[in-house]
Amino acid sequence: MMGFSLGSVLMSLGMRSEADQVSVDAITLFVGLLCTCIIIGHLLEKNKWINESITALTIGLCTGIVLLLTTEGRRSHILVFNEELFFIYVLPPIIFNAGFQVKKKQFFRNFMTITLFGVVGTLISFFIISLGSAQLFKMLNDVGFLEMGDYFALGAIFSATDSVCTLQVLNQDETPLLYSLVFGEGVVNDATSVVLFNTLQRFDLSHTTSGIATQFAGSLCSLFFTSTLLGVAVGLLSAYIIKKLYFGRHSTDREVALMILMAYLSYMMAELFSLSGILTVFFCGIVMSHYTWHNVTENSRVTTKHAFATMSFISEIFIFLYVGMDALDIEKWSAVSKSPGTSVGVSTILLGLIVLGRAAFVFPLSFISNLTRKSPDDKIGFKQQVTIWWAGLMRGAVSMALAYNKFASSGHTQIRGNAIMITSTISIVLFCTVVFGLVTKPLIRFLLPLRKPLSSMVESELSSPKFLMLPLLQNGHDREVAMNGQNSTTLPLLQNGQDPEVAMNGQNGTTHPRSLCMLLTTPAHSVHYYWRKFDNAFMRPVFGGRGFVQRIPGSPTETVVS
Repeated sequence: MMGFSLGSVLMSLGMRSEADQVSVDAITLFVGLLCTCIIIGHLLEKNKWINESITALTIGLCTGIVLLLTTEGRRSHILVFNEELFFIYVLPPIIFNAGFQVKKKQFFRNFMTITLFGVVGTLISFFIISLGSAQLFKMLNDVGFLEMGDYFALGAIFSATDSVCTLQVLNQDETPLLYSLVFGEGVVNDATSVVLFNTLQRFDLSHTTSGIATQFAGSLCSLFFTSTLLGVAVGLLSAYIIKKLYFGRHSTDREVALMILMAYLSYMMAELFSLSGILTVFFCGIVMSHYTWHNVTENSRVTTKHAFATMSFISEIFIFLYVGMDALDIEKWSAVSKSPGTSVGVSTILLGLIVLGRAAFVFPLSFISNLTRKSPDDKIGFKQQVTIWWAGLMRGAVSMALAYNKFASSGHTQIRGNAIMITSTISIVLFCTVVFGLVTKPLIRFLLPLRKPLSSMVESELSSPKFLMLPLLQNGHDREVAMNGQNSTTLPLLQNGQDPEVAMNGQNGTTHPRSLCMLLTTPAHSVHYYWRKFDNAFMRPVFGGRGFVQRIPGSPTETVVS
């Protein structure tokens, strides 16, 4: 009897069920396609038009065509889209790495403008798309099933810009101001769109009253505040634990594992408490890069930096590859085959509203932001505004996931009205990513010719994990002159954990605001200065950070690559 049972177990281990074999085949093919995307993307890296997202989309489309032919038109993809899989596993590494790698000085220096674009601008786009579609869809047939709540959901779905594709187009060293605005707006925009979408599901908008509108606004503000606070709290907790216990004394593996797990824990806690995981994990990434990253050993710094970037990169390729394959899903297109004109009309109307909604807030809010910027160099020029408007026209995986959540069930839909919404979303994502993505790179080169912003590079390097050593800027010497080697001395040793930027400001004799009047006239620089003082006096002594970490004897021997 025992021999028979053991034989059965061995046979079951050696043989897979048909369903398991299909899953293994699908995953193997998908991993192979990911490798192909990376190789082809590397070969086309210097191409003027193509970027990684377009490459992955194209490969996904070609794979979908091959699958359609080999399965005799039964299916075009090997994995079924699951919005929960997307939000739980694929999106967190992308958003966390964005916060972890961000140039914090540029981001917070433009924080008010980013908030204007990401929150106020998203709300403006949301209302234009919602109300515009409610009026214009009346001209079409087969969309009478939509209720007012559905139109508001469409507004939230198509207000979400594709920050992933935009980040591949811009470079934060070439255009630091433009990158920080588009990048920051993209993250805040995604968070606002998701929060809007989730909040809409909790309210009955068929009979909107002032009380419901007030509750809606209060819920949005509460979600934003608590999500940000949770991300900061988890980031500070990780910094405190690693600083106090100093895992690297015995094993760098433990501190790397703890950083990765606590970053993911912040996102899951936000989902557990029905908060915005995007905002939470983004600000957790910023806090970890400011405190936690400086508390680990040198080997762990290199490991975590590349580990987070690698996970984010694979997730981005995965998203665009699947979108390309899912674009040819025969189930959805067969459901709308009887009314192709309606599907085209819906896509055209929504695309027009996206373009209009984007323009309706980028240019007016840029004008308002410029009123608060005293220096002409800090103002957002017209060419930059055009670039911001164009780069934000792309729609991507967040819009796809929200559309599936609203109009599909477990990735499937056979209802013609819902299928129209899904196929229209796919069409818009493909058109925006391919057409707008192809034009964005040469458009930026035309509007903003490439130049080397040395001063911006110095400022950004000071607040990034890449900082190692900078030339000392003597009193009266320009930064570019110092960088060119005419004054290439090294930064003196910092006393009592003094921050390098504070030391440089002291060397240069930089004056800082000492009155409320000066604080109001130069708020961004003043707030940053006073935050530095508070950070050095209270935060870094407790949570660690650059210049505040004591090396404990017995830690692993580390070599610094020159």
